[in-house]
Amino acid sequence: MTILALLLAFSAAEKAAASHITAAEVSAHVRFLSDDQLEGRKPGTPGDELAIKYLASQLEAMGFQPAGDNGTFLQKVPLIELAGEAPKEVTFRGGQNQLVLHTDGGLQADLVVNPSAHKDRESVKDAPIVFAGYGITAPEYGWDDYKDVDVKGKVVVLMNFNPPFKGEGVRLWYGRWDYKYMNAARHGAAGAIIIHTTPSAGYPWQVVVTSWGTPQQDLPPGPEQKFMEFRSWMTENAAMRLAQLGGKDLDQLRKSAESKDFKPVPLESTVSLEIPVHLKTIESANVVGILPGKDPRVKGEAVLYTAHHDHLGSRPMPSGQDGIFNGALDNASGCATVLAIARAATFAPPRRSVLVAFVTAEEQGLLGSEWLARHPPIPSNKIAADINLDSVNVWGKTTDLGVLGLGKSSTDAVIRKVAAEQGRTVQGDPFPDRGAFYRSDMFSMARVGVPPVAVKGGPNYAGRPKGWGEEQHIAYERKHYHQPSDEYHGDWDLSGDVQDAQLQLVVGLRLANAPSLPSWTPGDEFEGARKTASK
Repeated sequence: MTILALLLAFSAAEKAAASHITAAEVSAHVRFLSDDQLEGRKPGTPGDELAIKYLASQLEAMGFQPAGDNGTFLQKVPLIELAGEAPKEVTFRGGQNQLVLHTDGGLQADLVVNPSAHKDRESVKDAPIVFAGYGITAPEYGWDDYKDVDVKGKVVVLMNFNPPFKGEGVRLWYGRWDYKYMNAARHGAAGAIIIHTTPSAGYPWQVVVTSWGTPQQDLPPGPEQKFMEFRSWMTENAAMRLAQLGGKDLDQLRKSAESKDFKPVPLESTVSLEIPVHLKTIESANVVGILPGKDPRVKGEAVLYTAHHDHLGSRPMPSGQDGIFNGALDNASGCATVLAIARAATFAPPRRSVLVAFVTAEEQGLLGSEWLARHPPIPSNKIAADINLDSVNVWGKTTDLGVLGLGKSSTDAVIRKVAAEQGRTVQGDPFPDRGAFYRSDMFSMARVGVPPVAVKGGPNYAGRPKGWGEEQHIAYERKHYHQPSDEYHGDWDLSGDVQDAQLQLVVGLRLANAPSLPSWTPGDEFEGARKTASK
């Protein structure tokens, strides 16, 4: 469908607003936000502060009002950085034998080790190693990998992904690393090691090395929060050797873990290690602005747009090698597009308010959006939906639209109608094995009851052969995801992003003008959170 035909399908107000979203505007914002001067935008760095000021100034220039702390656009997010000095070698012992694994050497490393507890020295001494399957406790599926086995003070080795609770190849939160570490801590484990394979993680080992190879950040711990001494990733080859150290076979262990009857298996080996930790308070912020609604009766309610402004920062590299993780696609592109949508919304302000939040520390575990969810500018039960943008479509127009979390709420009907007006079909997550719904900021908001709108054109591209879109996605993931090469050179085809942004704008306007707020699908995993928030 041509842009002209698209605009004719929209109302006059929607047409006026949508026409203001252009590829040139998105491109300009991406150029700045992914520039080397911003040093990869890691929270707490000068580049992060520059990005925050840029985003706040843009919202102010558009006419948005501050919705952060103390009448500003900034919602300060307290972060603690844990810089651990992991040993370069970790020795596992089994009887008279030992296995030495290396934590340095970049892609040649056998494992990556990071501190977990908020203290200046973390250690384990002769901790028994236990294979705990997927490390999942899911009573609604009749699944418990820990059973009644006591793993207190022990180190658990865990498989990535999850059993086919919702169908083969569908990743749930149970299949995410953050859940696995959290559940291991709840069971009293001293440490947890996740076995990496590219199929089970959804990305190659190099992503683990770059993402976990620098100091990690966290929110201040809550009074009831449980911590382990360390969190770790291990290559599949290293895991095989670790199993063999205690006379076990990793493939047989993994096969046994596919059954509900599985019980944790001691690997007949132990590990000792010490990690000195440098704790540091980090200053970062969410950037939050609001466009007040026109209807006094519902202006206290809002549609929320989110995108994370942070990335991985920079690190020393050998001479001649690029050490800046610019994060152009991930996620300067999302911030740039939300800015374009926000400006367009000012040309057709709806009945309800439009809330925009650029959140920090997504790469550190959705920390900025978690803080926003805990401290929303308006009550979470008054937020119609969270329209989240994370790594937009940069490969051209599409004939279809992928919807993360399709089937979860009544927002589906609005998405389908607007997509149809664009001449596009709607499908669920085209890459369900990645678990994208649970690894981006709309998950934080869903946990407090805010319905998600997470859409992206593809994988079928206009004028391209079937499978071309998937090839582009996989190539980016293998070559550029969380790598210094995620840069912007002005060569993206942003027509597809404009197509998506116009849909995201119109969906937001329609939700903001609707007679009532959206509702969760009865029985959905987040329905209870909405009901609780309404009390």
